[in-house]
Amino acid sequence: METKKRKLEFYGGTWVSFLPFIVFLILIVTTTFVWGSISDGALWVPAFAALLIPFFLAKDKYHYASTIIEGIASKEAVIPIVCWIFAGVFSRVLRMSGLADGVAGIAASVGVGSTLFAVITFLASALLATASGTGFGTIAAGMGVLYPAGVALGANPALLAGAIISGAAFGDNLAPVSDTTICSATSQGVDVPGVVRSRLKYAIPAGLITIICIFVYGAFTGGEGGAVAHYDYDPKTLLMFIPVIVTIVIAVKTGDIIIATTIGTVVGIAVGVGAGLFDFIQIDAVDPQVPAVIAVHGEGLDRTVDGILYTGLNSMIQVCILALLLFGSINIMRQGEGDVMLLKSLGKIAKTPFSTELTISLMIIVLSGLMGLNAPAILAVGASFAKPMGEKQGISPYRIANLMDAQSNTLVYTLPWTPAIIYTLGFAADSTAPLNATAVMPCVFYCYGMLLVMLVTMILGIGRNDGRKNRQMTGKESVQEEAAE
Repeated sequence: METKKRKLEFYGGTWVSFLPFIVFLILIVTTTFVWGSISDGALWVPAFAALLIPFFLAKDKYHYASTIIEGIASKEAVIPIVCWIFAGVFSRVLRMSGLADGVAGIAASVGVGSTLFAVITFLASALLATASGTGFGTIAAGMGVLYPAGVALGANPALLAGAIISGAAFGDNLAPVSDTTICSATSQGVDVPGVVRSRLKYAIPAGLITIICIFVYGAFTGGEGGAVAHYDYDPKTLLMFIPVIVTIVIAVKTGDIIIATTIGTVVGIAVGVGAGLFDFIQIDAVDPQVPAVIAVHGEGLDRTVDGILYTGLNSMIQVCILALLLFGSINIMRQGEGDVMLLKSLGKIAKTPFSTELTISLMIIVLSGLMGLNAPAILAVGASFAKPMGEKQGISPYRIANLMDAQSNTLVYTLPWTPAIIYTLGFAADSTAPLNATAVMPCVFYCYGMLLVMLVTMILGIGRNDGRKNRQMTGKESVQEEAAE
Protein backbone atom coordinates (compact mmCIF):
# COMPACT_ATOMS: atom_id res chain seq x y z
CA MET A 1 0.00 0.00 0.00
CA GLU A 2 1.37 3.40 -1.02
CA THR A 3 1.81 5.79 1.90
CA LYS A 4 0.80 9.42 1.54
CA LYS A 5 3.74 11.78 1.23
CA ARG A 6 4.31 14.33 3.96
CA LYS A 7 2.95 17.77 3.12
CA LEU A 8 5.49 20.47 2.29
CA GLU A 9 4.68 23.34 4.65
CA PHE A 10 5.43 27.03 4.16
CA TYR A 11 5.41 30.13 6.33
CA GLY A 12 2.31 31.91 5.05
CA GLY A 13 0.21 28.81 4.41
CA THR A 14 -0.67 26.43 1.59
CA TRP A 15 -1.09 29.11 -1.08
CA VAL A 16 2.65 29.83 -0.89
CA SER A 17 3.20 26.56 -2.78
CA PHE A 18 2.12 28.52 -5.88
CA LEU A 19 4.97 30.99 -5.38
CA PRO A 20 7.34 29.23 -7.85
CA PHE A 21 4.79 29.79 -10.63
CA ILE A 22 4.16 33.38 -9.54
CA VAL A 23 7.87 34.18 -9.58
CA PHE A 24 8.25 32.42 -12.92
CA LEU A 25 5.36 34.33 -14.51
CA ILE A 26 6.55 37.71 -13.19
CA LEU A 27 10.02 37.14 -14.61
CA ILE A 28 8.58 35.92 -17.92
CA VAL A 29 6.45 39.05 -18.27
CA THR A 30 9.47 41.19 -17.42
CA THR A 31 11.59 39.36 -19.98
CA THR A 32 8.91 39.71 -22.63
CA PHE A 33 7.97 43.35 -22.25
CA VAL A 34 11.30 44.79 -21.08
CA TRP A 35 13.78 42.84 -23.19
CA GLY A 36 11.31 41.98 -25.91
CA SER A 37 11.74 38.24 -26.39
CA ILE A 38 11.36 34.80 -24.88
CA SER A 39 13.40 31.79 -25.91
CA ASP A 40 13.74 28.44 -24.22
CA GLY A 41 17.24 29.35 -23.02
CA ALA A 42 16.03 32.71 -21.70
CA LEU A 43 13.45 30.84 -19.60
CA TRP A 44 16.15 29.04 -17.63
CA VAL A 45 16.77 31.99 -15.32
CA PRO A 46 13.08 32.54 -14.40
CA ALA A 47 12.64 28.79 -13.89
CA PHE A 48 15.70 28.57 -11.65
CA ALA A 49 14.81 31.72 -9.70
CA ALA A 50 11.33 30.26 -9.15
CA LEU A 51 12.96 27.45 -7.19
CA LEU A 52 15.34 29.67 -5.22
CA ILE A 53 12.99 32.28 -3.75
CA PRO A 54 10.36 29.99 -2.10
CA PHE A 55 13.18 28.06 -0.42
CA PHE A 56 13.40 30.70 2.29
CA LEU A 57 9.69 30.34 3.14
CA ALA A 58 9.77 26.55 3.46
CA LYS A 59 9.58 25.37 7.07
CA ASP A 60 11.65 22.27 6.36
CA LYS A 61 14.51 23.13 3.99
CA TYR A 62 15.56 19.49 3.62
CA HIS A 63 12.02 18.52 2.64
CA TYR A 64 11.95 21.39 0.13
CA ALA A 65 15.21 20.21 -1.46
CA SER A 66 14.06 16.60 -1.68
CA THR A 67 10.76 17.75 -3.20
CA ILE A 68 12.64 19.46 -6.03
CA ILE A 69 14.71 16.33 -6.63
CA GLU A 70 11.61 14.11 -6.64
CA GLY A 71 9.95 16.36 -9.19
CA ILE A 72 12.97 16.45 -11.50
CA ALA A 73 13.47 12.69 -11.17
CA SER A 74 9.78 11.82 -11.60
CA LYS A 75 8.55 9.60 -14.40
CA GLU A 76 6.38 12.46 -15.65
CA ALA A 77 9.54 14.53 -16.20
CA VAL A 78 11.76 11.81 -17.62
CA ILE A 79 9.36 10.34 -20.20
CA PRO A 80 8.85 13.50 -22.29
CA ILE A 81 12.55 14.36 -22.07
CA VAL A 82 13.56 10.95 -23.42
CA CYS A 83 10.97 11.29 -26.17
CA TRP A 84 12.33 14.73 -27.07
CA ILE A 85 15.88 13.42 -27.31
CA PHE A 86 14.97 10.58 -29.68
CA ALA A 87 12.61 12.78 -31.70
CA GLY A 88 15.29 15.48 -31.96
CA VAL A 89 17.74 13.10 -33.60
CA PHE A 90 15.08 11.77 -35.98
CA SER A 91 14.08 15.31 -36.94
CA ARG A 92 17.73 16.17 -37.61
CA VAL A 93 18.09 13.20 -39.94
CA LEU A 94 15.08 14.40 -41.94
CA ARG A 95 16.37 17.97 -42.01
CA MET A 96 19.88 17.01 -43.15
CA SER A 97 18.45 14.85 -45.94
CA GLY A 98 16.75 17.80 -47.62
CA LEU A 99 13.26 16.28 -47.45
CA ALA A 100 11.81 19.69 -46.64
CA ASP A 101 13.13 20.98 -49.99
CA GLY A 102 11.45 18.05 -51.71
CA VAL A 103 8.12 18.80 -50.05
CA ALA A 104 8.44 22.48 -50.97
CA GLY A 105 9.30 21.52 -54.55
CA ILE A 106 6.23 19.31 -54.90
CA ALA A 107 4.01 22.01 -53.43
CA ALA A 108 5.41 24.59 -55.84
CA SER A 109 5.02 22.27 -58.83
CA VAL A 110 1.29 21.77 -58.17
CA GLY A 111 0.64 25.44 -57.45
CA VAL A 112 0.21 25.33 -53.67
CA GLY A 113 0.65 28.79 -52.18
CA SER A 114 2.15 29.65 -48.82
CA THR A 115 -1.13 30.13 -46.94
CA LEU A 116 -2.72 27.02 -48.43
CA PHE A 117 0.40 25.12 -47.42
CA ALA A 118 -0.17 26.27 -43.82
CA VAL A 119 -3.70 24.83 -43.99
CA ILE A 120 -2.33 21.58 -45.39
CA THR A 121 0.22 21.59 -42.57
CA PHE A 122 -2.58 21.78 -40.00
CA LEU A 123 -4.59 19.00 -41.66
CA ALA A 124 -1.54 16.72 -41.99
CA SER A 125 -0.55 17.34 -38.36
CA ALA A 126 -4.11 16.72 -37.17
CA LEU A 127 -4.27 13.44 -39.12
CA LEU A 128 -0.94 12.23 -37.76
CA ALA A 129 -1.76 13.19 -34.18
CA THR A 130 -5.21 11.56 -34.36
CA ALA A 131 -3.74 8.36 -35.77
CA SER A 132 -0.79 8.13 -33.39
CA GLY A 133 -2.14 9.87 -30.30
CA THR A 134 1.15 11.67 -29.77
CA GLY A 135 1.25 15.45 -29.76
CA PHE A 136 5.01 15.64 -29.26
CA GLY A 137 5.70 13.18 -32.06
CA THR A 138 3.51 15.26 -34.34
CA ILE A 139 5.38 18.45 -33.46
CA ALA A 140 8.70 16.71 -34.11
CA ALA A 141 7.63 15.49 -37.55
CA GLY A 142 5.96 18.76 -38.48
CA MET A 143 8.83 20.99 -37.39
CA GLY A 144 11.33 18.69 -39.08
CA VAL A 145 9.63 18.55 -42.50
CA LEU A 146 6.60 20.81 -42.94
CA TYR A 147 7.97 23.87 -41.14
CA PRO A 148 11.13 24.36 -43.23
CA ALA A 149 9.21 23.50 -46.41
CA GLY A 150 6.58 26.14 -45.65
CA VAL A 151 9.22 28.73 -44.81
CA ALA A 152 10.85 28.02 -48.17
CA LEU A 153 7.51 28.70 -49.86
CA GLY A 154 7.24 32.08 -48.11
CA ALA A 155 4.72 31.20 -45.42
CA ASN A 156 4.66 33.05 -42.12
CA PRO A 157 6.94 31.02 -39.75
CA ALA A 158 4.83 31.64 -36.64
CA LEU A 159 1.69 30.67 -38.57
CA LEU A 160 3.30 27.39 -39.66
CA ALA A 161 4.40 26.56 -36.12
CA GLY A 162 0.95 27.43 -34.81
CA ALA A 163 -0.65 25.19 -37.45
CA ILE A 164 1.57 22.27 -36.40
CA ILE A 165 0.81 22.75 -32.69
CA SER A 166 -2.90 23.13 -33.51
CA GLY A 167 -2.83 19.80 -35.34
CA ALA A 168 -1.08 18.19 -32.37
CA ALA A 169 -3.76 19.54 -30.00
CA PHE A 170 -6.54 18.34 -32.33
CA GLY A 171 -5.19 14.79 -32.29
CA ASP A 172 -4.44 14.86 -28.58
CA ASN A 173 -8.09 15.73 -28.04
CA LEU A 174 -9.62 13.25 -30.50
CA ALA A 175 -7.28 10.25 -30.74
CA PRO A 176 -8.64 7.07 -29.08
CA VAL A 177 -5.11 6.16 -27.96
CA SER A 178 -4.31 9.60 -26.55
CA ASP A 179 -3.51 9.66 -22.84
CA THR A 180 -6.00 12.51 -22.32
CA THR A 181 -8.78 10.51 -24.01
CA ILE A 182 -8.09 7.47 -21.89
CA CYS A 183 -7.73 9.44 -18.63
CA SER A 184 -10.89 11.50 -19.20
CA ALA A 185 -12.99 8.44 -20.10
CA THR A 186 -11.78 6.16 -17.32
CA SER A 187 -12.10 8.89 -14.66
CA GLN A 188 -15.83 9.14 -15.50
CA GLY A 189 -16.39 5.41 -15.95
CA VAL A 190 -17.36 5.59 -19.64
CA ASP A 191 -16.13 3.80 -22.76
CA VAL A 192 -13.44 5.36 -24.95
CA PRO A 193 -15.19 4.73 -28.33
CA GLY A 194 -18.38 6.38 -27.07
CA VAL A 195 -16.42 9.37 -25.79
CA VAL A 196 -14.60 9.80 -29.10
CA ARG A 197 -17.84 9.63 -31.13
CA SER A 198 -19.55 12.17 -28.91
CA ARG A 199 -16.71 14.69 -29.08
CA LEU A 200 -16.67 15.01 -32.87
CA LYS A 201 -19.23 17.82 -32.58
CA TYR A 202 -16.66 19.82 -30.64
CA ALA A 203 -13.45 18.95 -32.51
CA ILE A 204 -14.76 19.49 -36.04
CA PRO A 205 -16.09 23.05 -35.49
CA ALA A 206 -12.84 23.97 -33.71
CA GLY A 207 -10.93 22.55 -36.67
CA LEU A 208 -12.98 24.60 -39.14
CA ILE A 209 -12.37 27.74 -37.08
CA THR A 210 -8.65 26.95 -37.25
CA ILE A 211 -8.67 26.67 -41.05
CA ILE A 212 -10.55 29.96 -41.43
CA CYS A 213 -8.16 31.73 -39.05
CA ILE A 214 -5.12 30.40 -40.92
CA PHE A 215 -6.45 31.78 -44.21
CA VAL A 216 -7.26 35.17 -42.66
CA TYR A 217 -4.04 35.46 -40.67
CA GLY A 218 -1.95 34.30 -43.62
CA ALA A 219 -3.52 36.91 -45.87
CA PHE A 220 -2.66 39.76 -43.50
CA THR A 221 0.73 38.74 -42.08
CA GLY A 222 3.03 37.93 -44.94
CA GLY A 223 1.48 34.77 -46.31
CA GLU A 224 1.08 35.85 -49.91
CA GLY A 225 -1.21 32.98 -50.79
CA GLY A 226 0.22 32.79 -54.30
CA ALA A 227 2.21 29.83 -55.53
CA VAL A 228 5.99 29.88 -55.99
CA ALA A 229 6.68 29.63 -59.70
CA HIS A 230 9.61 27.24 -59.35
CA TYR A 231 11.58 25.61 -56.57
CA ASP A 232 14.75 23.61 -57.17
CA TYR A 233 15.15 20.36 -55.27
CA ASP A 234 16.77 16.95 -55.56
CA PRO A 235 14.08 14.34 -56.38
CA LYS A 236 16.04 11.77 -54.37
CA THR A 237 15.11 13.63 -51.18
CA LEU A 238 11.58 12.25 -51.60
CA LEU A 239 12.98 8.82 -50.71
CA MET A 240 13.08 10.10 -47.14
CA PHE A 241 9.32 9.67 -47.05
CA ILE A 242 10.16 6.00 -46.45
CA PRO A 243 11.43 6.52 -42.88
CA VAL A 244 8.64 9.05 -42.28
CA ILE A 245 5.98 6.51 -43.27
CA VAL A 246 7.71 3.76 -41.30
CA THR A 247 7.81 5.97 -38.21
CA ILE A 248 4.15 6.97 -38.52
CA VAL A 249 3.01 3.37 -38.99
CA ILE A 250 4.99 2.16 -35.98
CA ALA A 251 3.77 5.10 -33.86
CA VAL A 252 0.17 4.25 -34.74
CA LYS A 253 0.62 0.55 -34.00
CA THR A 254 2.65 0.88 -30.80
CA GLY A 255 1.68 4.31 -29.48
CA ASP A 256 5.33 4.66 -28.39
CA ILE A 257 7.30 7.59 -29.81
CA ILE A 258 10.66 6.19 -28.63
CA ILE A 259 10.19 2.90 -30.49
CA ALA A 260 8.92 4.72 -33.57
CA THR A 261 11.69 7.32 -33.74
CA THR A 262 14.43 4.78 -32.97
CA ILE A 263 13.45 2.63 -35.93
CA GLY A 264 12.74 5.73 -38.03
CA THR A 265 16.21 7.13 -37.31
CA VAL A 266 17.96 3.90 -38.32
CA VAL A 267 15.87 3.57 -41.49
CA GLY A 268 16.41 7.26 -42.24
CA ILE A 269 20.18 6.98 -41.94
CA ALA A 270 20.20 3.89 -44.15
CA VAL A 271 18.05 5.53 -46.84
CA GLY A 272 19.91 8.86 -46.64
CA VAL A 273 23.35 7.29 -46.96
CA GLY A 274 22.20 4.86 -49.64
CA ALA A 275 20.70 7.67 -51.73
CA GLY A 276 23.74 9.86 -51.30
CA LEU A 277 21.81 12.57 -49.48
CA PHE A 278 24.49 12.73 -46.81
CA ASP A 279 27.75 10.90 -46.14
CA PHE A 280 28.19 8.31 -43.45
CA ILE A 281 30.82 10.52 -41.81
CA GLN A 282 28.14 13.20 -41.32
CA ILE A 283 26.28 10.95 -38.90
CA ASP A 284 28.92 11.45 -36.19
CA ALA A 285 31.54 13.71 -37.66
CA VAL A 286 34.61 15.62 -36.50
CA ASP A 287 34.64 19.12 -37.94
CA PRO A 288 38.22 20.37 -38.44
CA GLN A 289 36.99 23.85 -39.36
CA VAL A 290 35.75 24.69 -35.87
CA PRO A 291 38.51 25.21 -33.27
CA ALA A 292 37.86 23.46 -29.98
CA VAL A 293 38.59 24.93 -26.57
CA ILE A 294 39.93 21.61 -25.26
CA ALA A 295 43.66 21.44 -24.58
CA VAL A 296 45.74 18.31 -24.10
CA HIS A 297 49.22 18.72 -22.56
CA GLY A 298 48.99 22.44 -23.24
CA GLU A 299 48.27 22.03 -26.93
CA GLY A 300 44.96 23.18 -28.37
CA LEU A 301 43.03 20.77 -30.56
CA ASP A 302 41.55 21.99 -33.84
CA ARG A 303 38.71 19.48 -33.97
CA THR A 304 35.28 19.32 -32.42
CA VAL A 305 32.45 16.80 -32.52
CA ASP A 306 29.73 17.53 -35.06
CA GLY A 307 27.31 15.59 -37.26
CA ILE A 308 23.68 14.54 -37.34
CA LEU A 309 23.59 12.65 -34.05
CA TYR A 310 25.43 15.35 -32.13
CA THR A 311 23.42 18.27 -33.49
CA GLY A 312 20.16 16.36 -33.00
CA LEU A 313 20.99 15.72 -29.36
CA ASN A 314 22.36 19.22 -28.82
CA SER A 315 19.19 20.82 -30.20
CA MET A 316 17.17 19.35 -27.32
CA ILE A 317 19.46 20.38 -24.45
CA GLN A 318 17.78 23.70 -23.71
CA VAL A 319 14.24 22.35 -23.69
CA CYS A 320 15.27 19.39 -21.50
CA ILE A 321 16.91 21.59 -18.86
CA LEU A 322 13.93 23.92 -18.77
CA ALA A 323 11.52 21.00 -18.39
CA LEU A 324 13.53 19.59 -15.46
CA LEU A 325 13.41 22.92 -13.63
CA LEU A 326 9.68 23.29 -14.25
CA PHE A 327 8.93 19.81 -12.94
CA GLY A 328 10.66 20.83 -9.72
CA SER A 329 8.14 23.70 -9.37
CA ILE A 330 5.25 21.41 -10.22
CA ASN A 331 6.18 19.03 -7.42
CA ILE A 332 6.48 21.89 -4.94
CA MET A 333 2.90 22.87 -5.73
CA ARG A 334 1.74 19.26 -5.38
CA GLN A 335 3.60 18.49 -2.15
CA GLY A 336 2.46 21.81 -0.73
CA GLU A 337 -1.11 20.76 -1.68
CA GLY A 338 -1.70 24.01 -3.51
CA ASP A 339 -3.48 22.15 -6.29
CA VAL A 340 -5.93 20.64 -3.78
CA MET A 341 -6.60 24.07 -2.27
CA LEU A 342 -7.23 25.52 -5.74
CA LEU A 343 -9.67 22.78 -6.73
CA LYS A 344 -11.61 23.02 -3.46
CA SER A 345 -11.91 26.79 -3.82
CA LEU A 346 -13.18 26.56 -7.39
CA GLY A 347 -15.61 23.80 -6.41
CA LYS A 348 -17.53 26.18 -4.15
CA ILE A 349 -18.95 28.14 -7.11
CA ALA A 350 -20.62 25.14 -8.81
CA LYS A 351 -24.33 25.68 -8.16
CA THR A 352 -25.99 25.06 -11.58
CA PRO A 353 -25.19 22.87 -14.63
CA PHE A 354 -23.60 25.88 -16.36
CA SER A 355 -21.56 26.98 -13.34
CA THR A 356 -20.51 23.36 -12.77
CA GLU A 357 -19.23 23.02 -16.32
CA LEU A 358 -17.54 26.42 -16.05
CA THR A 359 -15.91 25.41 -12.77
CA ILE A 360 -14.62 22.11 -14.16
CA SER A 361 -13.27 23.99 -17.19
CA LEU A 362 -11.44 26.48 -14.96
CA MET A 363 -10.01 23.64 -12.87
CA ILE A 364 -8.61 21.89 -15.92
CA ILE A 365 -7.38 25.01 -17.73
CA VAL A 366 -5.65 26.51 -14.69
CA LEU A 367 -4.11 23.27 -13.44
CA SER A 368 -2.91 22.06 -16.86
CA GLY A 369 -1.62 25.56 -17.62
CA LEU A 370 0.38 25.70 -14.41
CA MET A 371 1.81 22.21 -14.81
CA GLY A 372 2.26 22.39 -18.59
CA LEU A 373 0.71 18.91 -18.77
CA ASN A 374 -2.86 17.90 -19.51
CA ALA A 375 -3.21 14.24 -18.52
CA PRO A 376 -2.10 14.78 -14.88
CA ALA A 377 -4.55 17.69 -14.62
CA ILE A 378 -7.38 15.42 -15.79
CA LEU A 379 -6.38 12.77 -13.26
CA ALA A 380 -6.31 15.36 -10.46
CA VAL A 381 -9.73 16.79 -11.32
CA GLY A 382 -11.61 13.86 -12.87
CA ALA A 383 -12.61 11.32 -10.26
CA SER A 384 -12.29 13.46 -7.11
CA PHE A 385 -14.03 16.64 -8.28
CA ALA A 386 -15.55 16.54 -11.77
CA LYS A 387 -17.36 13.21 -11.39
CA PRO A 388 -19.32 13.99 -8.17
CA MET A 389 -20.00 17.56 -9.33
CA GLY A 390 -21.39 16.31 -12.65
CA GLU A 391 -23.54 13.65 -10.97
CA LYS A 392 -24.99 16.21 -8.56
CA GLN A 393 -26.16 18.40 -11.47
CA GLY A 394 -27.32 15.47 -13.63
CA ILE A 395 -24.70 16.07 -16.34
CA SER A 396 -23.79 13.08 -18.50
CA PRO A 397 -20.40 11.54 -17.67
CA TYR A 398 -19.65 11.56 -21.43
CA ARG A 399 -20.10 15.33 -21.37
CA ILE A 400 -17.84 15.70 -18.34
CA ALA A 401 -15.16 13.54 -20.00
CA ASN A 402 -15.38 15.57 -23.21
CA LEU A 403 -15.35 18.85 -21.31
CA MET A 404 -12.20 17.93 -19.40
CA ASP A 405 -10.40 16.59 -22.45
CA ALA A 406 -11.29 19.56 -24.67
CA GLN A 407 -10.27 22.16 -22.09
CA SER A 408 -7.07 20.30 -21.26
CA ASN A 409 -5.96 20.79 -24.87
CA THR A 410 -6.41 24.56 -24.99
CA LEU A 411 -4.05 26.91 -23.12
CA VAL A 412 -1.63 24.10 -22.26
CA TYR A 413 -0.56 24.23 -25.92
CA THR A 414 -0.16 28.02 -26.01
CA LEU A 415 1.55 29.24 -22.83
CA PRO A 416 5.28 30.03 -23.21
CA TRP A 417 6.51 27.78 -20.40
CA THR A 418 4.61 24.67 -21.49
CA PRO A 419 6.45 21.76 -23.13
CA ALA A 420 4.57 22.11 -26.44
CA ILE A 421 5.79 25.67 -27.00
CA ILE A 422 9.35 25.23 -25.76
CA TYR A 423 9.61 21.97 -27.73
CA THR A 424 8.55 23.81 -30.89
CA LEU A 425 11.01 26.63 -30.24
CA GLY A 426 13.78 24.08 -29.81
CA PHE A 427 13.22 22.70 -33.31
CA ALA A 428 13.01 26.17 -34.82
CA ALA A 429 16.07 27.55 -32.99
CA ASP A 430 18.67 26.33 -35.47
CA SER A 431 16.51 26.62 -38.59
CA THR A 432 16.48 29.46 -41.10
CA ALA A 433 13.48 30.94 -39.24
CA PRO A 434 13.97 30.82 -35.43
CA LEU A 435 10.96 31.75 -33.33
CA ASN A 436 10.07 33.16 -29.94
CA ALA A 437 7.08 32.24 -27.82
CA THR A 438 5.30 35.56 -28.17
CA ALA A 439 5.17 35.13 -31.95
CA VAL A 440 3.81 31.57 -31.83
CA MET A 441 1.24 31.96 -29.04
CA PRO A 442 -1.37 33.93 -31.06
CA CYS A 443 -1.19 31.45 -33.95
CA VAL A 444 -2.28 28.27 -32.14
CA PHE A 445 -5.80 28.81 -33.45
CA TYR A 446 -7.25 25.38 -32.66
CA CYS A 447 -6.83 25.93 -28.93
CA TYR A 448 -8.64 29.28 -28.99
CA GLY A 449 -11.27 27.85 -31.32
CA MET A 450 -11.90 25.01 -28.88
CA LEU A 451 -12.24 27.46 -26.00
CA LEU A 452 -14.91 29.30 -28.00
CA VAL A 453 -16.72 26.10 -29.00
CA MET A 454 -16.84 24.78 -25.45
CA LEU A 455 -18.06 28.12 -24.09
CA VAL A 456 -20.93 28.15 -26.59
CA THR A 457 -21.89 24.56 -25.73
CA MET A 458 -21.86 25.41 -22.02
CA ILE A 459 -24.16 28.39 -22.58
CA LEU A 460 -26.53 26.37 -24.80
CA GLY A 461 -26.35 23.18 -22.72
CA ILE A 462 -25.17 21.06 -25.66
CA GLY A 463 -24.01 17.53 -24.87
CA ARG A 464 -25.29 17.25 -21.31
CA ASN A 465 -27.31 14.14 -22.19
CA ASP A 466 -24.66 12.47 -24.36
CA GLY A 467 -24.50 8.69 -24.12
CA ARG A 468 -27.41 8.20 -21.74
CA LYS A 469 -29.22 5.75 -24.06
CA ASN A 470 -26.01 3.77 -24.53
CA ARG A 471 -25.43 3.60 -20.79
CA GLN A 472 -29.04 2.52 -20.15
CA MET A 473 -28.73 -0.22 -22.77
CA THR A 474 -25.42 -1.32 -21.30
CA GLY A 475 -27.02 -1.45 -17.86
CA LYS A 476 -29.90 -3.63 -19.10
CA GLU A 477 -27.49 -5.98 -20.84
CA SER A 478 -25.45 -6.26 -17.65
CA VAL A 479 -28.54 -7.20 -15.63
CA GLN A 480 -29.48 -9.84 -18.21
CA GLU A 481 -25.97 -11.28 -18.13
CA GLU A 482 -26.01 -11.44 -14.33
CA ALA A 483 -29.42 -13.19 -14.40
CA ALA A 484 -28.15 -15.70 -16.95
CA GLU A 485 -25.20 -16.54 -14.74
